[in-house]
Amino acid sequence: MTSSTEGRSNGENSHTIANGVDREVDHVAPDQEKPTPLPVFQLFIVFLIQFAEPVTATAIYPFVIQFVKDTGVTQGDERKTGYFAGIIESTFFFAECLTVVQWGYLADRFGRRPILMLGPLGLAIGMLLFGLSTTFWPLVFSRALQGVFNGNIGVSKSVMAEITDSTNIGDAIAFIPLMWSTGVTIGPIMGGMLSNSATRWPNTLGRIHLLKVHPYLLPCAVASCIAFGTFVIAAFGLKETLPSLVAKQKRENRIRDASNDLFEAVPSEDSPLITHEQNLGYGTDPASNQGHRADLLEVPTVDTSSEASEGLRAIFTRPLLIIFINLIFLALLEMSYSALLPLVYSTSIEFGGLGLDPFHIGVILGTFGFINSFVQMYFLGQLIRAHGPRKLFIVSFSCFIVSFSSYPVMSFFARRAGRVDTIVIACICIQFGFQMMIYMAFGSLQVLLVQSIPEGGPMGMVNGVAQMLSSGTRSIAPTFASSLFSVSLQRQLLGGNLVYLVLIGLVLAGIQAAQFLSNPPEKKENRRSQQST
Repeated sequence: MTSSTEGRSNGENSHTIANGVDREVDHVAPDQEKPTPLPVFQLFIVFLIQFAEPVTATAIYPFVIQFVKDTGVTQGDERKTGYFAGIIESTFFFAECLTVVQWGYLADRFGRRPILMLGPLGLAIGMLLFGLSTTFWPLVFSRALQGVFNGNIGVSKSVMAEITDSTNIGDAIAFIPLMWSTGVTIGPIMGGMLSNSATRWPNTLGRIHLLKVHPYLLPCAVASCIAFGTFVIAAFGLKETLPSLVAKQKRENRIRDASNDLFEAVPSEDSPLITHEQNLGYGTDPASNQGHRADLLEVPTVDTSSEASEGLRAIFTRPLLIIFINLIFLALLEMSYSALLPLVYSTSIEFGGLGLDPFHIGVILGTFGFINSFVQMYFLGQLIRAHGPRKLFIVSFSCFIVSFSSYPVMSFFARRAGRVDTIVIACICIQFGFQMMIYMAFGSLQVLLVQSIPEGGPMGMVNGVAQMLSSGTRSIAPTFASSLFSVSLQRQLLGGNLVYLVLIGLVLAGIQAAQFLSNPPEKKENRRSQQST
């Protein structure tokens, strides 16, 4: 975001104009520029919209496997569950991938505000339809609907860039992982604890016939209410930030003010023949007054064709292309892990799983999300500053080896004991401990992405491309991982463990790709670090 300063002098305040919003900032040296205060309420609304995504996306995880079985689509063959569960998970991200660019185009044309408001409203409708479904394909349709309305998540990042400047955008972006971690904590807890509510609380909720017929409606309804509440808050509080619309509104305000000035200037019977203002202007050129009034109505223009061509050139640079490749590996493996987790945890012990019910899966995922949110918040920034984003990414990404290796190890001990014993619980704790490190790979790669964009480059366009690549990869990963899991079990490939060997091979390929990452230039890193302090 750009800003212009006027009237700089010692001991005086500088007047900063950014996106049509006037801010008074103390005059300081350029290398010691103070960060502009964040627009707290507007960021709060944007974060609420971002928070609705992980809540609605993860609320179904504890019970989706059982939900698929209840539809009867597997015809009683538990080994086929992975195929159909993968379709549901892939549909969400495939729909998001197909719509993320279109949402960005609509936001550039009609404004950020209406597009962002449509997101939580559509998520609310999609979650209700999911909870009310009784057969498989309506589940797929409602999940696709959620993905469509989640495709505008990139627009929220554009809004964040437009309501901040170079001195405080880093502070705003730092809250994005916290919103995600909080959402993936609350979502599974809701899904696990509120599913089968009529059976769990027969004396209260068990009296509601609707919850007996639709045992997974309650968690979906609660997630829907969160999304709808976000829509209501955005409807009343979110402001438009699209520069062209802001400029148009300023022009209309200037025209209205100029019209009011002309109306007030019309003489009446009681008006003096020469006013004080007219006396001050005596002897001046009338054309100068007209020019001044024209300046008030003038709106700066932007060469969009030039910006578009420069944006494309900025995207196809070697550092960014390498980052995009690593992002694809990271999204593919993280989503494969997330798709396998409820599948392995809920599958019967005799078929290579742990045999856990939705309630316990929800408790495990919720506990992990709660702890992980604090780990990311307190340690991510410190580790990036201490070791650099490149080194932290490579180390964090390598933790996938332990996470995927934990699945066959847990399965082995569960079969030997015939239940989930202390050893299996210890393996679960180790697995999630390494998974916390994996989440740091997202933050470190995002830092590399932002710092690799040329100064004044198209950050919004680059973020949009990154979001599209991530969503597209995530649409493939669940079907790929869950189908490979089912094939491995049905044909007993490597004792049912082929899926883990393939994924570990992809991890090794990703580690090799990460070696081509490079830290940003030292000068650029120092400048950005000064701006964020």
